[in-house]
Amino acid sequence: MTRSPGSGHDEILDDFARHLGTELDRSPHTVRAYLGDLRSLLGHLADTDTPLAQLDIGALRAWLAGLHDAGVSRATLARRVAATRVFTAYLHRTGLLAHDPGPLLATPKAHRGLPTVLDERQTAQALDRPDSAVAGGGGASDDGTAEGDAPADDGTDPLALRGRAVTELLYSTGIRVAELCGLDTGDLDRERRTVRVDGKGGKQRVVPVGVPALAVVDRWLDEGRPALATDASGTALFVGARGGRLGVRTARRDVHLRMRAGSADHDVSPHGLRHSAATHMLNGGADLRSVQEFLGHSSLSSTQIYTHVSIERLTSIYNQAHPRA
Repeated sequence: MTRSPGSGHDEILDDFARHLGTELDRSPHTVRAYLGDLRSLLGHLADTDTPLAQLDIGALRAWLAGLHDAGVSRATLARRVAATRVFTAYLHRTGLLAHDPGPLLATPKAHRGLPTVLDERQTAQALDRPDSAVAGGGGASDDGTAEGDAPADDGTDPLALRGRAVTELLYSTGIRVAELCGLDTGDLDRERRTVRVDGKGGKQRVVPVGVPALAVVDRWLDEGRPALATDASGTALFVGARGGRLGVRTARRDVHLRMRAGSADHDVSPHGLRHSAATHMLNGGADLRSVQEFLGHSSLSSTQIYTHVSIERLTSIYNQAHPRA
């Protein structure tokens, strides 16, 4: 049984968390994930009676081997290696380790499955569905406020307007749901038909926005947002039931309600909309570099998975259409 790290280790983790947030500008989500990974490492050191000052490549490999034997996925192992490298570099820089073993760690190659996407016809059907056909399942917003059971039949319910705008904008721009929730009203440039997005690692990019998305966002701003906005809304583009900035959980719910209405086959997450947008661009002739910039990927390898989706689609069409397939 893995023991928890001691109070001395807790103080080190607190200092390291501040280092991640202030010096390295890592997101709160990344900080939480890294701290969880490192508590596992420090628990292993406690189990094996290994002082932190004696942490070496052998101890790191033994910890990771134990995780592998326990069935931890390669993706999780890869993240834990990344967290460990940053941590050991910090320990070395602050004098808590004489040598940094982090660079000696090999990164497990994570298995990357093909993302689930809708085809162009399915996406259009879901996005063009009238608000009266979107039956809500009830539930609470991120602030704990109930958001109702269903939008109004006349399509003027502010939550229905928000759901349509959120879903259309996510598909139109391919942005991440957290990026969408961080948008302010001033980030939209209607003249250029673009939106300014604050991405991962504090990197900002400008993404084109389609005419249908701009139209439904404008309707949300004219008819939906004023009904929910309060002094707490500030400049947030999308707001929740109490007027605060829309949270990621509620935005996901908005997407699921609209995409699954009328057909479970069309249900897709916000990230699925991002996958779909990238795939449809490639199917339409966009080059990989343009899609990389569109998605805000720092590495082209992150974008290349979408070529697999397009090739799979091409193979399916080939098998159906080619006379000697």
